[in-house]
Order: sequence, then C-alpha cells, then structure tokens
Amino acid sequence: MRRFCQCHVSAPAPDSAPRPPASPALPARRQRADLRVLFAARSLRMFAYGVLGVALVLHLAAIGLDGARIGLLLTLTLLGDSVLTLLLGSRADRWGRRRTLLVGAALMAAGGAGLACSEQFLWLLVFATVGVISPSGAEVGPFLAVEQACLAQVSEDRRRTAVFAWYNVAGFAATALGALVGGTTSALLQRSGFAPAESYRLLLWAYAGVGVLLGLLSLRLGPEVEAPAASEHAAAPVGPRLLGLHRSRGIVARLCALFALDAFAGGFILQSFLVYWFHLRFGVGEATLGAVFFATNLLSGVSALVAVPLARRFGLVNTMVWTHLPSNLLLMGVPFMPGFASAVALLLVRHTLSQMDVPTRQSYVNAIVPADERSAANATTGTARQLGAALAPVFAAPLLAAGAVATPFLVAGGLKVVYDLALWRAFRHHRAPEEKTAGRP
Repeated sequence: MRRFCQCHVSAPAPDSAPRPPASPALPARRQRADLRVLFAARSLRMFAYGVLGVALVLHLAAIGLDGARIGLLLTLTLLGDSVLTLLLGSRADRWGRRRTLLVGAALMAAGGAGLACSEQFLWLLVFATVGVISPSGAEVGPFLAVEQACLAQVSEDRRRTAVFAWYNVAGFAATALGALVGGTTSALLQRSGFAPAESYRLLLWAYAGVGVLLGLLSLRLGPEVEAPAASEHAAAPVGPRLLGLHRSRGIVARLCALFALDAFAGGFILQSFLVYWFHLRFGVGEATLGAVFFATNLLSGVSALVAVPLARRFGLVNTMVWTHLPSNLLLMGVPFMPGFASAVALLLVRHTLSQMDVPTRQSYVNAIVPADERSAANATTGTARQLGAALAPVFAAPLLAAGAVATPFLVAGGLKVVYDLALWRAFRHHRAPEEKTAGRP
C-alpha cells in the first residue's frame, strides 16, 4: 500500500480531453492518509455488499415474495441506485466529493434499516429504491464514482492502474469475506433457533450499521481529494456542462452505451441470482454458497492484480477486451456441467479472468477525461452500467423461476462477447497518457 502513496496529481490527459493545470505535489503523509481512508471505506462497504449479496434474495423469499415481485424489487433497487449515482456523482466535483460520500453513507444506512423494518411489499420497494442497496454483491450508489476520482486525484499516471487494481483487490477480498460471513452467520443463527427471515433481518441491520461507519470515514478525508475546479488554479469549463461534463461529453457518451450493454448482460448473473440458481439446481445451503462466493471474489481480486502488468505490456483497452472474451465463454458453459462440483469449478476458472477488465476500465475512464470531470464521468458511465443491470432482473428472475437453467448464462455470455468486440473496435486507438509516453503503437 505504501508504494502507491509517493505520488502527485496526474499529468495532462490526451489532446482530445485536456485537463486543467496540475496542482502542486501533495505531501506524501497526507496522500497516505487519504489512501488509507479510501481503501478502508471500500473494504468496509464491499464487506457489507458481500453479506447482502448472499442474504437479500433469500430474505425476500423467506418473507413470502414470489419470483416476479423479487425481480421487480431488484430492478427498482438498481434503478434507484442508478438515479442516486447520477444525481450525486455528476455534481460531486462541484458540491464537494467528501460531502457526496457522506450523503451516500446516510442513504445506505437508511436503506438497510428500512428493509429490516418492514415486510410490506410497498415499503420494501420504497426503501430499496431510495436507499443504497446492493442486490448483486457489487458496487452501487455514488461511492465508486467519487472514490475513483479521489484516487486519480492523488495518483500519478504511471501508478494509476496499479492503485486501481489494489483498490479492487481490497473490494473483492472484502466482498468474499462478506459472502462467507453472511452465509455462515445466517446458517448458525438458524441452527440456534432463529427463523430464516429473522436471521436475514439481523444481517440487514448490520448493513445499516456499516453505512453509519462509512459516514464517519468520509469525514477523515482531506481537502486535496476535491476536484481542481474547487481551487483558484482550476481552468474554466469549455462550453456548458451537461451532467457535470463539458469537454469529455462525446467520448463518455460512447463509453456509456457500451458499458450499459455489458452491465445488462451481467444483470442476468447477479450474485444473488447465482446463489438462488445453485440453491434451486443443486439444493445447496447458505453456508456452502457463502464459501463458493468467498472463493470467486478472492479469485476476482487476484485477476485484478494480474491485469496491471498486462496493461503495461499490451495497453488498457487490449487488456480489457482480450481477457474478458474467454471468461464469457467459460460462463456460458456453467449450466451444462453435470454436477455441483464441476459447475463451481468452471465458475472459479471463469473468475480467474473475469475481473481483469475492472481496474483497467476504471483507470482508462479516469485517464481520458479532464481532472475536473472525473466524478461526473465515473458517475455517468456508472449510471449507464447500473441502468443496464437494472433491466436484466425483470427478464432473469422469471427465467430462473420457470426452470430455464441455461438461458440466463447464454444471454449474459453472448451479449458480453458483443460488448468486448464493439469496445475494441471503437477505442483501440484511443490511448491513455502513460501509454503515449511509453511510445506504445
């Protein structure tokens, strides 16, 4: 972790998206403190998401919701997360990144507490929609957009991808631990006499408590994580802003379309759905499934680290595409495995490759937009991903309930292949600053 802290504000972006003048180098001690807070917040939040990824759909089923209503609630949850990401993230560079993180933490606490307090479908819809709730075990809400902008703010170009990779490793490891703890805890509570719904409700209260802790952490960040536009040295925007964007609107719009397609495909295989699918197909319990997704998230973290040397050698876009393609083919083979062990084995192999595109994608977006548009660009592309993912459960949940064993996997894998090829065709010649400096053709 210390190796990533000897850094300064990034060098100018490519000519197509010039950045404001760089600020003076920040004190190394202050940088280390900010990075520790950002990594701690990411780890704590993803732990909570991992717990909820195992418990949420099982909780909804335990309180009597059928597949159609579960699918609708998950869709509205993801739509609500998308709206919050766009509303808060697109304004964070102007409102203040630390203030935005504090608001997001409050909404996370409110969402968890609201779901724990009610079994009425209408109220569940309200709290799931207006709160920050992760049904997939993945990142939702405004946190990721703002934290990535903060990381890029205190990282030099040549170390940016590595910082993002370790940031994702922290998240994957925490999600893995959360899945393990969530599955094990609910199983132990039920063996101790708790009803299934009560055991899941306790986990929802723990999720709300994490939101409170995140709010406290956001108060420890220093002013240097804020956007350059908030300082006297910032350059004036070129043209009017739209969703916080001005110079980078064109390229961000193209990325949004592609990322939405990828996320829509991924919405067919949300962690909550995979838990439900394994439970229906093979009859395995919460503790076993928690262990499985503990392993998948650990492998995802390792794959994020492997992406760093590959990106240095082949470039960010090439690494994003050519590691993602084979993982999608492996995904399509999971439902055709004859037993639980073989299906899990193929899923684990898939996760050794599937997340190499995550730190490279995040690093790439933050590399090719101006510094004072990073939160907005992250929020806009993140919202596109969340909207794409939000539509999928409406189609995936009925398929699972109807016993269409292979269809969600085939749809997800096939659409992701289309995304990979389209991304490579559109952006293979648009390089990050460090790749131009290295003279990569």
